[in-house]
Amino acid sequence: MRVAQLFDLSGRVAIVTGASRGIGEASARLLADAGAHVVVASRRLDTCEAVAASIRSSGGRATARVCHVGDLASIEQFWNEVDAQFGRVDILVNNAGTNTIFAPVTETDPAAFQKVVDVNFRGYWFMCQAAVRRMRLHGAGTIINVASVTAERPMDNIGVYGATKAAVVNLTQAFARECASEGVRVNCILPGLINTKFAAVLQTEGPVREAALAEIPLRRIGEPTDIAGAVLFLASDAAAYMTGAAMRIDGGMLA
Repeated sequence: MRVAQLFDLSGRVAIVTGASRGIGEASARLLADAGAHVVVASRRLDTCEAVAASIRSSGGRATARVCHVGDLASIEQFWNEVDAQFGRVDILVNNAGTNTIFAPVTETDPAAFQKVVDVNFRGYWFMCQAAVRRMRLHGAGTIINVASVTAERPMDNIGVYGATKAAVVNLTQAFARECASEGVRVNCILPGLINTKFAAVLQTEGPVREAALAEIPLRRIGEPTDIAGAVLFLASDAAAYMTGAAMRIDGGMLA
């Protein structure tokens, strides 16, 4: 098979959550470049439509849809809309995430804790469940869950965030094992420090940035496009023999 064929997603429907910016936006754009019709999903329709419109203006295919993965009713409504428009889904990129807690583990607020769990873990679980129920109908599909290096190495003051990302790795493996016989592959990505809104403190020169770079052998903060390339790989036929894997993309941070 030629390289172009391996990465050709023509005719496939790809859903990307948290796609209005950062890793999600970069992934949506690259999947569209590879030929997929991308459903750009996030909590706000206007920001999703801006990305979708930009993809369409570049010759790609994209649709904007609201999906708040921390709200089960929103998830149900989202899938109803996907069913009505497409009748299928081939690729799901679970990327939406949040962290409302920047505090020691002993000072965790229960309400903030629940919000992080609802978005980062419960939302991923039920998005995966809904996707598999549709993918099994045509015997194929792939799910990519975006976790974090904090799944393997907890960081101070974001303990709940890291715990949910560790849960995402286990979730990925559970779905991969149980859904392989139905033709569904499930993998996850563990980004390191990426130049997004979440890591805004690292974008300006100073001691915090220098301390972070000292932990990264490649000596740079990653870009959303660094993650998008892995998303395309896992979504494509080039990764046809991969399921249950957790890919670190961290510039060597955990090496």
